[in-house]
Amino acid sequence: MIPKDTIDKIFDAARIEEIVGDYVTLKKRGANLLGLCPFHNEKTPSFTVSPAKGIYKCFGCGKAGNSVNFIMEHDQLSYPEALRFLAKKYNIEIEEKERTPEEILSQNEKESLYVVCTHAQKYFSNNLLTTDEGRSIGLSYFKERGFRDDIIEKFQLGYALDDRKAFTNDALKKGYKAEYLVKAGLTVNKEDAGGNAPSPISETHLFDRFSGRVIFPIHNLTGRIIAFGGRILKTDKKLAKYINSPETEIYHKSNVLYGIYFAKKSIISNDVCYLVEGYTDVISMHQAGIENVVASSGTSLTIEQIRLIKRYTQNITILYDGDNAGIKASFRGINMILEEGLNVKVLLFPDGDDPDSFAKRVSNDELKKFIESNTKDFIAFKTMLLYSEVSNDPIKKAQLVKDIVESIAIIPEAINRSVYIKECSRLMDMDEQLLLNELNKIRRKKTNEKNKKENALSEPSLIDEVNVEAPPQPLLPENSIEHQERGIIRLLLNYADKTILVDGNEKDDRGNPLQVNVTVAEIIIDELEHDEIKFSNRSYETIYAAYLKSRTSGQIPDMNFFITHSDVDVTKVAIDLVSSPYTLAKWEQHNIAVQTESQILKKSVYDSIYSFKARQIEQLLDQNSNILKTADRSENLDALIQKQQDLIEAKKYFNKLLGRIVVK
Repeated sequence: MIPKDTIDKIFDAARIEEIVGDYVTLKKRGANLLGLCPFHNEKTPSFTVSPAKGIYKCFGCGKAGNSVNFIMEHDQLSYPEALRFLAKKYNIEIEEKERTPEEILSQNEKESLYVVCTHAQKYFSNNLLTTDEGRSIGLSYFKERGFRDDIIEKFQLGYALDDRKAFTNDALKKGYKAEYLVKAGLTVNKEDAGGNAPSPISETHLFDRFSGRVIFPIHNLTGRIIAFGGRILKTDKKLAKYINSPETEIYHKSNVLYGIYFAKKSIISNDVCYLVEGYTDVISMHQAGIENVVASSGTSLTIEQIRLIKRYTQNITILYDGDNAGIKASFRGINMILEEGLNVKVLLFPDGDDPDSFAKRVSNDELKKFIESNTKDFIAFKTMLLYSEVSNDPIKKAQLVKDIVESIAIIPEAINRSVYIKECSRLMDMDEQLLLNELNKIRRKKTNEKNKKENALSEPSLIDEVNVEAPPQPLLPENSIEHQERGIIRLLLNYADKTILVDGNEKDDRGNPLQVNVTVAEIIIDELEHDEIKFSNRSYETIYAAYLKSRTSGQIPDMNFFITHSDVDVTKVAIDLVSSPYTLAKWEQHNIAVQTESQILKKSVYDSIYSFKARQIEQLLDQNSNILKTADRSENLDALIQKQQDLIEAKKYFNKLLGRIVVK
């Protein structure tokens, strides 16, 4: 358990703009910051961060919270895990109470996988630096590649001993469970002769996944170890040169970019991400002082990886070696990047060089100058690479032009498409209008195909045959009181300590009530407690209870009390009700008077209270009416009828206060 005073220190230290800024590129928008939401795919920013309130809110998908909630949501951590992560980031020492055996057993599975991966990294790094085999084989390999000690330490490189049980036996001896070693992909539960893995797990069937290989730990966005890559140093053609961890609960390779943890700040500051192929390319570029570089780790580039980069920049530069076949195969990846609305440039290294080898062959300054002077737009690059192969063949040339125009056609922004068409016209020496006609034809075809697909999905006969999205959530029931409860809580959160002039109990010489200043919280609580009104929504009830408690304590809770609340649902509700996607324009500059809610606060408060009470009465009317339908003389029918009449009169009274005309 983390003590309350330590939790308060963590919340005080964790600046929301710093936490979110590690994952999202934020730009100033008035008093707030704006960026692309990391929780859903969007092209127009709707994700807002308020440094003054210490909150974030996406007006696209509805996600909202504080700095702890953000880490919990983004990295799928529990509340205590997120607190520990932030404590480590801000160098806050946590003195936790000793956990009971039950609490230790309840540790979630994901955290267990993180723990064994962290242990594995330390084990492999220790092998590299302290064992004879690690130093003579693993460390020698890294030194031969020119990696400095500080770079080896930064990327936490390691070595797996050439013994198929060395790691597993060591981990089991230190108390790590075989179940989690297998689930983390570090240990293989070898199949028996029948082809089935033995169950339960037997130590005699356990073997290391990595052996006799140098190890590259793979980090997630927060720097936690989630997987490993291993390179063999033997010249055995039967063995794969590289092997990676399998998919696990914490590692989904299509969502991960090698080096992103070390690169994200540099990507933001340089507003460009360099994309390379392998681990050593990333490491060599870092050693050369270029840190805004990531790798897809030998897998084909995925939409999820592109969107991960998109959080930090709109610009990607792909660094290729001189292998033409590999470059051509990667054109699909370029099209995917373009379709996501990012700007793509390409850099080709000299024949025989890749980013790793070239970075070692030249000085750091020469590398940076080479990148600056040789980076080309993807249209110019694609044309240069392929045009020489087809220049003497009209049919192949026509196909090349069509291929390039198809790439341009998938770009979302019309202005960008126009610029690229103009560039293509110049490079290919072709009429611009002709290219535009081809582009429009391609886009019309895609639009028609999309419409046909959508129409097909809407056909009743096909509904059961296709995987359609879940239907939208149903509207609130007609007699729901959710809207009125929400209105009351919104006023408390925004104006609880504001005062309003109301009629007091004392009168002046003329018999008129003397007006007194009363807080919004006092007015709402007095009105609701007088009629013993309760909230049906649990989060609203929790928030109201905190204000009710202030009657005795004399201390009205501020917004920060709810933003840092341990109940995540309460925090989200509170942030949702104090956030707005709109800001009021400065109409007064144009001599236009606009009333704000704070200027008509008294009316807003009483209207909300009367609406809440009116809805409560409507619910009571419905309940009493249902009882009347089945009641007989023995059930005090006269009393039920009188209650119904009283409720109808009460409903008329509150509707009159609200200026409503009741027709029935």
